[in-house]
Amino acid sequence: MGFWIFMFIMVLLIPLTMIFFGWLLFRKTPKEINYVYGYRTKRSMMNEETWRFANQYFGKAWYLCGLILAPLSVIAIALVFGKEPGTVGTVGGIITMLQLIPLGGAIIPTE
Repeated sequence: MGFWIFMFIMVLLIPLTMIFFGWLLFRKTPKEINYVYGYRTKRSMMNEETWRFANQYFGKAWYLCGLILAPLSVIAIALVFGKEPGTVGTVGGIITMLQLIPLGGAIIPTE
């Protein structure tokens, strides 16, 4: 049971991070181009307009993906509730690996 709770928390880390930082980038877009905070690529930092667009678009994509991933992840990990720790760990690892696709994949349409 304890390991299942641990994995439940782990599979929610990526979606909750995407929701939080997606909201932050979309609603609180950095005003000036900087190397500390925001969606930073060579293309997004070309000028203020591309900076604003890239941060808002990427933020919205992450936010929406996080909202979709969170309940799907909860359902998937709930299916192995009460199973052996090896099964829970394997399913949790698979869920996390699948979550990496939209985590990094949001870069493609933004660019």
